[in-house]
Amino acid sequence: MSKIYLRCVLVAIALSLANSAFAQTRPVRVGTLICDADARVGLVLGSRRDMRCVFHASAGGAEAYRGLIRRIGVDVGVARGGTLTWAVFAPPGTIAPGALRGHYVGASANAALGIGLGVKVLAGGPRRSISLQPLSGGGEIGLNVALAVSKLTLR
Repeated sequence: MSKIYLRCVLVAIALSLANSAFAQTRPVRVGTLICDADARVGLVLGSRRDMRCVFHASAGGAEAYRGLIRRIGVDVGVARGGTLTWAVFAPPGTIAPGALRGHYVGASANAALGIGLGVKVLAGGPRRSISLQPLSGGGEIGLNVALAVSKLTLR
């Protein structure tokens, strides 16, 4: 269990360094990413969940992505599918078609006893220049508790 704790601490340090560098570029909100997630079974030390996502650009237009979110950490239980909504922040002029493709890393917390909520804050994408900030807790229905490091891949 100490290896997981060490990894979580290292990811937290990396995210704080990334966030300080990210803040210097003065990101702006460039749109909203809405993902419909499949059901998930927590496997004690992690889980995997497929998603279908649509990015709605602030300038107009929409673009579809396929996503996979993996969690490493304490993740126990079962949850039905749900919707995750993020505000997308990036440096001005960096969002072009396909710009959200890539890997994102961050922290996540979920709890559900019947109806529950979850929050995932992620940073990544091309040159780690994009931040995904939750607009609403990801509503879940099931029996679950999780505190983990999350990795999202958008294709």
